[in-house]
Amino acid sequence: MANIHTPIPNLKLNDGNSIPMLAYGTGTAWYKSGDESKLDQQCIDSTKTAIKLGYYHLDGAEVYKTETELGTAIKESGVARDKLYLVTKVITNIADIPNALRTSLKKLQTDYVDLYLIHAPFFTESKEDHQAKWKQMEQLKDEGLAKSIGVSNYLPEHLDVILENCKYPPAINQIEFHPYLQHPNLVKYHKEKGIATSAYGPLTAVTKGAGGPVDGVLASLAKKYAVNPGEICLRWAIDQDIVAITTSSKEQRLSDYLRAMTFKLTPKEIQMINEEGAKKHLRGFWNHKYDDNDRR
Repeated sequence: MANIHTPIPNLKLNDGNSIPMLAYGTGTAWYKSGDESKLDQQCIDSTKTAIKLGYYHLDGAEVYKTETELGTAIKESGVARDKLYLVTKVITNIADIPNALRTSLKKLQTDYVDLYLIHAPFFTESKEDHQAKWKQMEQLKDEGLAKSIGVSNYLPEHLDVILENCKYPPAINQIEFHPYLQHPNLVKYHKEKGIATSAYGPLTAVTKGAGGPVDGVLASLAKKYAVNPGEICLRWAIDQDIVAITTSSKEQRLSDYLRAMTFKLTPKEIQMINEEGAKKHLRGFWNHKYDDNDRR
């Protein structure tokens, strides 16, 4: 059952490429802490289910240790590679980015990724090191191994360092983003610099943050649009031109998430979620690396 009636919209990036605004992620729930060589069949099956439902934007990373599963799912799905939008990230092997991507490509069984990201800026405090790593990313784009290049978990000061002398600015910054972590200054910075935003953990307000100030608004909007609060959170991101990355092992839930494509929130409704969400601060990931008051 492909998602024919309500296609997932695309967002145009600063390099001319387009990215589907709803993605299936193979991190968090699928992250492997043990032996990478032991294949997780459930991850493969769930990814194939996601592809079957119309999730053609697939988000991975070397640190999740699920690139082999992602590559296997793509191969077994029967969907042509050029119809898919494949993302992976580097952090474990940041010392040699070109080699890290080549290793990832072998696991993914593909010649290129649509988007390659530096997973986080915390590998160094050296400005020169940040700039040197970005040069390696640019080289991979020039070689056609990555169609677009970007970053994840970066703040304005990290982006400033790259923008100072880059050939290609980052196409996107993937950040934790949800009603309880709205990053108003960072999102504004992205817009000013032409950098797109993608959101991981967009459902945090209804999972880890359940019982918070935004519950009432989400419930009333879910009733109005005949969807679940989770789909309201996805739409809230998309309606602000932010790509949403979600995951589930349940086919019904993945199918339900696609209902977020069938309606749009009004500016007033977005504002209501923003205002209620601002009453609580919750960071679900990378807690140890950010000041807890850092809502940028």
